[in-house]
Amino acid sequence: MSLTPYSWLMLGGITASLALWSRVARRDGRLLTLYLAALAGAFLGAKAVYFLAEGYLHLGEPDIWLQLATGKSILGGLLGGYAAVELAKRVTGYSGVTGDWFALIVPVGIILGRIGCWLHGCCQGIECLPAWFAVSDASGHPRWPAVPVEILFNLLAVAGLYCLRRAGTLPGQHFHLYLIAYGAFRFLHEFLRDEPRLIRSLTGYHFAALAVLAAGLVMFVRRQREFHRLARA
Repeated sequence: MSLTPYSWLMLGGITASLALWSRVARRDGRLLTLYLAALAGAFLGAKAVYFLAEGYLHLGEPDIWLQLATGKSILGGLLGGYAAVELAKRVTGYSGVTGDWFALIVPVGIILGRIGCWLHGCCQGIECLPAWFAVSDASGHPRWPAVPVEILFNLLAVAGLYCLRRAGTLPGQHFHLYLIAYGAFRFLHEFLRDEPRLIRSLTGYHFAALAVLAAGLVMFVRRQREFHRLARA
């Protein structure tokens, strides 16, 4: 069975992230365990959110197993991966901060994945009037460039997070900042994506985006309180 460009890019994203993380893991063997936990949690979360948002619509259809095998959600991957890392930290007893590394690795993986979406023709935007920014689907209809816009967002995120890292600004909070920014971006951008609507103009991914945003905010505030408590000690 030959792999599609989408599959190759997904594998490339995993390989690239593993290569980057393996350099970090030299400091502590437990870090590799955290990475593997993140990968497993992201996979399960991506499948779960996809099923709740739209996968269930294929129940009873002839291609149900194909849809469940290929369908996944970046939002679910973020939620599942983050939860898995926090659980793995408790199990391994690792108390260090890892989010700043994940903050640079995750958007790079998402960029590669979205390039795969672009080549595969999935995750499209809503139909729109012909315009300079519109992209054509397989039928020649103009659509909002949902995938290119998300790639651009993640490129800007990588640049911004790299600058924060170089400047030493808000250490230990970079992944939380990414969750906040990506959750807000995806909530707004979801109105322009062609996805099944659950409640009026809201899709299941709207709620997943809010969950990502909320997780980032909660953990950002908690981490800031921890830093302030340590500073006063």
